Amino acid sequence: MYSFWLGVGAFALYLIYDINSFTWKHKAPGTFFLAGTFCLATATMWDLREAWYAGALSGTGDVLLLTGALACFVALVYTLFFALPFRETYVEQSHKRRVYSGGVYALCRHPGILCFWGTYLLLGLAALPSVMIGRCLLFSGLDLAYAWFQDRITFPRIFCDYSDYQKQVPFLIPTKTSISMARETLFSHRNEEDAL
Repeated sequence: MYSFWLGVGAFALYLIYDINSFTWKHKAPGTFFLAGTFCLATATMWDLREAWYAGALSGTGDVLLLTGALACFVALVYTLFFALPFRETYVEQSHKRRVYSGGVYALCRHPGILCFWGTYLLLGLAALPSVMIGRCLLFSGLDLAYAWFQDRITFPRIFCDYSDYQKQVPFLIPTKTSISMARETLFSHRNEEDAL
């Protein structure tokens, strides 16, 4: 039950972090994203530990599922922290911020969700028959709701060109055009940073 509340609390902290970014703009809630991530990671580890003690996570199939979950998690970390031009995104945040629409962000507007879902679905399947599959479905649903909030409320307020981005790139499900654009621009921001 603790993991349930930790996971729900994580998304509440993410929401406060986002609301702060376009309303209060105080420094204190800036740490809420990190705190939320810590809560979600703790909830996940707690459920994995419970599944382990219940006898799950021991078969060959489970090892393959856990390996897939790890690959999705690495893709998630890449998407959130390395697929964006680091300097523009995290260091030099100007008052008039612009969307980065290359690489995986040309694929869809919220590519992290796909990685998040893959991570939690595979973890939940590996941990069967524990309660973790329910938690994974819950956390994935909360992640989708959070992305919808960002897409409709947060990002249009903090990015000056977000409405154009919404017209050009699909919300979640990649299209043939977005796949082609992602492939063309995948490493373009690396080359731009090297040139600076």
